[in-house]
Amino acid sequence: MTPKKSFKSTAVLTPCALACAAFLAGCGGGSDDSPEHTTAQLHDKVQNVVVIYAENRAFDNLFGNFPGANGLGNIVDAQGKPTAAYVPQKDRDGNTVLPTLPQTWGGVTMPGQAQTVTQAQSAGLPNAPFSAETAFVKTAGVTLNSNTVTRDLYHRFFENQMQINGGKNDMFAAWADAGGLTMGHFDYSQSGLYKLAQQYVLADNFFEGAFGGSFLNHQYLICACAPEYANADTAAAKPTIAVLDTDAQGAYLPKLSLAAASPASAMDGPPRFVRSGNITPANYFGDGKFYAVNTMQPAYQPSGNTPVAGGANSDLLYATTASATTLPPQTTQNIGDLLSAKGVSWAWYSGSWDAALADGARDPSAKRSVIYAGDANGVSSTAAVDFQPHHQPFNYYANMDPVKNADQRKAHLQDYNNLVAQAAAGTLPSVAFYKPEGLYNQHEGYANLADGDAKITDLVQKLQASPQWKNMVIVITYDEFGGVWDHVAPPKGDLMGPGTRIPAIVVSPLAKKGTVDHTQYDTASILRLITRRFDLATLPGLKKRDDALQAHGQPAMGDLTNALAL
Repeated sequence: MTPKKSFKSTAVLTPCALACAAFLAGCGGGSDDSPEHTTAQLHDKVQNVVVIYAENRAFDNLFGNFPGANGLGNIVDAQGKPTAAYVPQKDRDGNTVLPTLPQTWGGVTMPGQAQTVTQAQSAGLPNAPFSAETAFVKTAGVTLNSNTVTRDLYHRFFENQMQINGGKNDMFAAWADAGGLTMGHFDYSQSGLYKLAQQYVLADNFFEGAFGGSFLNHQYLICACAPEYANADTAAAKPTIAVLDTDAQGAYLPKLSLAAASPASAMDGPPRFVRSGNITPANYFGDGKFYAVNTMQPAYQPSGNTPVAGGANSDLLYATTASATTLPPQTTQNIGDLLSAKGVSWAWYSGSWDAALADGARDPSAKRSVIYAGDANGVSSTAAVDFQPHHQPFNYYANMDPVKNADQRKAHLQDYNNLVAQAAAGTLPSVAFYKPEGLYNQHEGYANLADGDAKITDLVQKLQASPQWKNMVIVITYDEFGGVWDHVAPPKGDLMGPGTRIPAIVVSPLAKKGTVDHTQYDTASILRLITRRFDLATLPGLKKRDDALQAHGQPAMGDLTNALAL
């Protein structure tokens, strides 16, 4: 794991250094480093912010061998063996060190793959991070690669917190439903995204904004909040309210209650919970309300829930409200609202959006061919792109109602092909979000790494060829960790997060090229950048996060300007 070449690094100034900088500025030196100068330069030089949001990869899983980054080389030696800095994985009692990693329950690879690693062939790996490519050569006789689709892993709100275990990161194998696979990582150094990180800026201290999975982190990306489900205990969602342990005073803990039949040891099988639901109990966040923290579906098509059978044609644009997983339309202020109020153009672009719209509005009895539609093995392909409705956060909001607000919807929710055409024409909106469909988002369980890497790097090339490139900042990141271990403890924030560390790459002609940025960031650092550039009001969740961090003696989150040469 020894770095092959050195990279420059950037970091947040300490309070002492900031004071010295301020003193020098008062004497006529260092004024170019002032916050006012940075803001002015943002206004002058940055006209477009493009966010590319991939899926489910922890930092060490892809960039653990990146030169100059806080990677696996800090906990393993050049042969990959753990050093004293590695915190070994514990069993479910929280004390016993696991003798080996558990088996990967259900097998490492998805059915239909060119390489197969069964559950039995995954047994006996040392209690340590391992190369997913080469770990199973002896037991299965195969080498995995970036075209291999590995099985999915738990990536849920409470499980993630149980795995992080107060920052020790030593219970990932204990609370993973996939067992030992959580400790795997890839050599991603030949990928297009890795090369972009080498050329531009890799942020190695960037965390998913919220604990857990894709649904909540997509919501956090646009509002720095969790969606509310009012009166969930008397609504269709009641069966999906999570069951949690409580402390001596009866307050909820971020710990799912174990079922009586749950194996005591991680070596004997995946955990079983009384109910790992999608909704928090009332008052988990201290305000008496219920919030959705795991996958729920939008009330508007495309949705994972079908329309009501036998309704009018307009009803086909909606999802049934009778399902426990249909979330009521949201009204909390989000970044789109703030941009619109300021007259700043913006859009969310999705791969296969137009196809998914048509698929969602079909008769409920018709089998869907785009929405959650992989192949016979549940794996995405060019013939079965596996569109994910819970990755479309703006589609959960009342102001995107397909009948009442059809014009707003058409303006702001668009297909990937529109993004490409507008980039070529130089007519991209000031803020653009791009979400790949399942085939290209790199999510374990239904997608591989290679297809998404090719798609995203191709889009970057198209953006670089755009007339708008010279004033563009592209942020490529992942929604969440995908159930995969990372060795860096998340900073202690609020009850929502931040969660596990994830990769983030800043690509721009304004980037501090060839650097690793060690500044502390999370998903909402993207919102902070947009807010600062376009002089927006601050979303309440941003202040709440920074206040919580500072109350725990930690710095506020950065806004990505440390990655830019302004």
